[in-house]
Amino acid sequence: MDPRSAHKSGPEGWQCPLLCHRGLVNYQIVTQGSEHFELQVWLLDAEGSVVARGTGGEGQLQVPNAHLWWPYLMHEDPAYLYSLEVKMTTQTATGPMADFYTLPVGIRTVAVTETQFLINGKPFYFHGVNKHEDSDIRGKGFDWALLLKDFNLLRWLGANSFRTSHYPYAEEVMHLCDRYGIVVIDECPGVGIVLAESFSNRSLQHHLQVMEELVQRDKNHPAVVMWSVANEPSSSLQPAAYYFKTVIAHTKALDPSRPVTFATNSNYATDLGVPYVDVICVNSYFSWYHDSGHLEVIELQLRTQFESWHHAYRKPIIQSEYGADTIPGLHEDPPLMFSEEYQKGLLARYHAVLDEKRKEYVVGELIWNFADFMTNQTPQRVLGNKKGIFTRQRQPKSAAFLLRDRYWRLANETQEGPRSLCLQYSPFTV
Repeated sequence: MDPRSAHKSGPEGWQCPLLCHRGLVNYQIVTQGSEHFELQVWLLDAEGSVVARGTGGEGQLQVPNAHLWWPYLMHEDPAYLYSLEVKMTTQTATGPMADFYTLPVGIRTVAVTETQFLINGKPFYFHGVNKHEDSDIRGKGFDWALLLKDFNLLRWLGANSFRTSHYPYAEEVMHLCDRYGIVVIDECPGVGIVLAESFSNRSLQHHLQVMEELVQRDKNHPAVVMWSVANEPSSSLQPAAYYFKTVIAHTKALDPSRPVTFATNSNYATDLGVPYVDVICVNSYFSWYHDSGHLEVIELQLRTQFESWHHAYRKPIIQSEYGADTIPGLHEDPPLMFSEEYQKGLLARYHAVLDEKRKEYVVGELIWNFADFMTNQTPQRVLGNKKGIFTRQRQPKSAAFLLRDRYWRLANETQEGPRSLCLQYSPFTV
């Protein structure tokens, strides 16, 4: 089944659904086995009342006065979900037999301009995180208790979004995002595309298949607003142009309702893949991997980065990664690398430029990382990557409180509902 609202690139795509609140839910039901059956479709609102009906394996439901799905902190009633219910009836030797399938459905629009990312026709600003499915004891993988803890922390933080860096997460995660209004940039496991042979026809065909599998699984989640086809590829290599043009075009053919991106760390003047994305996602670690220890260069370098990318491509930009490794409890004055003061100082300097450029064309910021995570043992890592604002055990570092103050302030400036909604600073429980 494929219930989703249409996405258009221009104003015509989002004005009508907002002005007349007429929602459209397209569905397609795939069946196997006997062809002797009947299909009935109902769309139910949150109170269980039927708001639209259909029959057959494919169709479009029109929802008058649709209740839109909004992100967390963007509206006083976020994450509204309908239920799409399908009934299959077939005749057997003992009489009619029926089976039911129910799917949560959100109605919302997504659009992109030169300077904005729009959800339901309103500018949306990503203030969120990058995450990993990783924790102490459990290691890599899905854990219900950890998931609820993480969502509790996301809401405490005032985060409205995250990127699934760098692979699809468990389906349970996506369902919870739908329910809580946490917006997702859904990324495939396109990591390590760095060698010339990584752009071979064999790799390309596999990449196309991976995107088919990802879109097929996650296309019905209203929380998913954008696909990411790769993370930090060598997109300055000559084969990258054809490679990413093909992957992005294929993804858009699979799902015309969402924009497509990838996270780049290439130079704006040499990146051959970015011309094909809808939103530019840039990873940069100023004053960490280069100019180490020199916080004073961040603002000049970051401002130059944003201005160069936007002048070249006239597309909205997300700072999709930035951060610094930090050992909890390590304090230094003046700030030295790996201290909590250095992480806070680095974030503050990034934020100064982000506050300037979000008034123009920057549409988001995603900290690297939500929590510390384990990596391969190397001389560069001390018991894993320590760029988290929370430890691997989900305890806050000083930067978590700095980021919390910032995200709630951003929510106050951009949300749709009453201001009292966003001024609720008490911890959430789930």
